Formats: sequence, C-alpha cells, structure tokens
Amino acid sequence: MTAQTSSRKKVFLETFDREFATTLKLLRAFPADQPDFKPHPKTKSARELAWTFVMERGLGLKVWNDELAKGVPSGSKPPSAPEKWSDIIAALEKANADYRAVIAAASDEDLAKNVHFFTAPKTMGELSRFNWIWFLLHDEIHHRGQLSVYVRASGAKVPSIYGPTADEPWM
Repeated sequence: MTAQTSSRKKVFLETFDREFATTLKLLRAFPADQPDFKPHPKTKSARELAWTFVMERGLGLKVWNDELAKGVPSGSKPPSAPEKWSDIIAALEKANADYRAVIAAASDEDLAKNVHFFTAPKTMGELSRFNWIWFLLHDEIHHRGQLSVYVRASGAKVPSIYGPTADEPWM
C-alpha cells in the first residue's frame, strides 16, 4: 500500500485479506470428494455454496461499475460451478485477486461514488462503493458460516475461524 492509501481503505483491505485467508482455509478443509454434499434437501450443494464466493466477486465488480443502475438484466444465468473442488478454489483465488486490485487502486473519491444495489426486497437503492464492499465482505462471512456447518456435517475437521474449534483447539 502506498502512503496515499486512506486509513479506512487500509483497514478494509487488511480485513478483506484476513477474511479471505480464513475462507480459503475452510474451503480447503472441506472434503474435495464430496462436492454434491447437502446437509438438508433445501440447501445448496457444497459445490454451489463454494461457487457463491466466486460469483460474488463478479457481482462485486458489476456493482462497482454500477451496472445495476438500470435494473437487473433478465434472462442472464451465471456460469455453473466447475466439477472439481480444486477448480472452484483456483477460480476464487483469481476472482479475488481481480476484485481486490480494483479496490486497492481506488481513490477516496472512487470509494465515495454511489452505486445501485438492492436495499430491500425488490427495491433498488443507492449506497457508496465503500459501503458496498463492506456489505459484500459481510455476506462472504455469512456464507462461510454456512460452509462451516457443511464441513462439520460432511465428517471433516472444522478449522479455527475466529477462535478454537473441537478440531483445532487453542490450548
């Protein structure tokens, strides 16, 4: 980071990097041979849930560029997740690097610009890019929490996220 990096962007990027490392640790803990695992019939498969992290980076860039200002395009379907777990992780690493680079290069003025996104059911509103990137990071953390349940239910060991787990005690 340069000396010109604002302190609020610096804090965001440090948090973003730390949370991404934790997300990767959890993805790597999930058994790669169980991508179709579902803890309940109403849930997404592990593959679909993991692919959410990749798709959100793409959505992050679309919103950053304010592509939703005219509404959500109809008839478009996001790409399906790859079959191999390792390909999902590789796609996420690339998507994350691309998304992070845009944020890292942004000026304070860029971060202050408003973009359009959902603010309530079927309601589009405006928020600053800075608030948008924090929203998306919190959504990643939410989905990571879901994935931690999949890891446990699949029989794998749950790594430490914010503290010790039964599988990774700190003492």
